[in-house]
Amino acid sequence: MGNTLLLDPVQVLKGPEQEVEQGAVFIDHGVLSGFNQAARTQAERCGVTRTEASRMLIAPCLVDPHSVLESPFSGPTETLQSLKRCAASGGYGQIALLPRSSTWRDRPDRLSAFIQTDPDSVFVHVWGSFSRDGLGHDLAPHGDQLEHGAIGLAEDDAMLQLPLLDRGLLLAEMGEAPVLLAPRDTALQDAGMVREGVETLRAGWTPDPLSSESLPVSQLLALQRRHPQRNLRLMNLSTADAVEQLGREAKPPLASVCWWHLISDSHAMGSSDPGWRVRPSIGAASDRQSLQSAVIQGLIAAISVHAVPRDSEDMLLPPDQRPPGLSGHHLVLPALWDAFVRRGACNIAELWKALSFGPSKLLNQPAEQLHLGSRRWLLFDPDQTWTVDRADPASPASANLPWLGQTIRGRVTACGLNH
Repeated sequence: MGNTLLLDPVQVLKGPEQEVEQGAVFIDHGVLSGFNQAARTQAERCGVTRTEASRMLIAPCLVDPHSVLESPFSGPTETLQSLKRCAASGGYGQIALLPRSSTWRDRPDRLSAFIQTDPDSVFVHVWGSFSRDGLGHDLAPHGDQLEHGAIGLAEDDAMLQLPLLDRGLLLAEMGEAPVLLAPRDTALQDAGMVREGVETLRAGWTPDPLSSESLPVSQLLALQRRHPQRNLRLMNLSTADAVEQLGREAKPPLASVCWWHLISDSHAMGSSDPGWRVRPSIGAASDRQSLQSAVIQGLIAAISVHAVPRDSEDMLLPPDQRPPGLSGHHLVLPALWDAFVRRGACNIAELWKALSFGPSKLLNQPAEQLHLGSRRWLLFDPDQTWTVDRADPASPASANLPWLGQTIRGRVTACGLNH
């Protein structure tokens, strides 16, 4: 699709707390230049004929509150450049990177390379590290990291020791900045790969006990009650029990869920599916359904991509020996449109709240909105079918894509961002 066009009619979602409307939009060389009659007037002046797009949607960019990029500038698989390309192709205008890296991002000199000034590109935020070197023994310099560009503080994908967490929250160098923590107890999980249940036993996977998430969730909720002025965030809830615990809180902290846990479960995958090997562990259908309900109700504020790049050699290993993680920002919106909008579970505005506006809130950032003169927009065609292929220009450089060779419905056909 060209970068100068009049979409008339087209579905339009301008921002948070707004509804989808049918109207006209004029895009001039990738820049959003007019709505409705003003759009038609500009198009006529430029000699641009209208494109009928009544089933398509133009909307604000999506926001990924946390993903992983260990070697951003010279990685063997995914780099910052390839990640931004894939993100923009999937409609993502912002990505926040966890501190896990070949050189752990826990000090100012390791954050400065990510500082950006281009409003027409994918914004890459960085989470600073709660502990020094990510080892969980000592506190990292919280204040220094935040002063030099960190969006907040986080760790990897498991819980820190409670005394260290409590000390850091008591010192409160982070002020009102978000603190993102994953409720996963590595000792309780041990070698467990899939959440315990009948399907797990039948498939022969080593079970991951429910307590490996439920106990850390209860501990983090207690920490939030003890430190009500701190802004804790719970990363990637994955069980119905965690949703129930969150729902019992009078003032629950903001929480995220990985997109994969909203569309897959231990009953729905073949034995060779790369989606078995994720962290937190994949659960049963009841977990998936509870997580979906929590997103619709707003109890879970944000849907994450949580991309973790893996190379081709990693993907040759048996699932129980493979490093965990999936990639593919361009797969997320089509998958969730099918799971939520097409099936009538929620409307478009509610889905955008979980994919864009809620993640911005989790990051303490302004919400994405459609503005005249801006390139920060995406165009989604819910009816376009395409085949998942690593050679697709929209694909990441990493090898751990689900659904390879499968045809899916719905695609971001254009995005104004430079990438």
